[in-house]
Amino acid sequence: MPLMFIAMFLAAGYVLSRFNRIRAHGSWFLVGFIALAMLVLAELSLAMVSAGRSVGEYIASRDPISGTVYLGMLVLFAVMPRLRLG
Repeated sequence: MPLMFIAMFLAAGYVLSRFNRIRAHGSWFLVGFIALAMLVLAELSLAMVSAGRSVGEYIASRDPISGTVYLGMLVLFAVMPRLRLG
């Protein structure tokens, strides 16, 4: 999780520095939501293709503790652009 947090922090900083319209128009929510949707879609697709699991099986296989922390990290991922704006 610490590496995931560092990657999120750096990626949000890069996106905010590269695309100034996000800062000017307050589009951080849309950017965060789109990034979250793409991440979840990629993860579920990879689980289905590589492990041959259904979405329900993949979600059921998550550990309750680490799965909860992971969900919290996903929420943090979606709002990280706003957190980086200060």
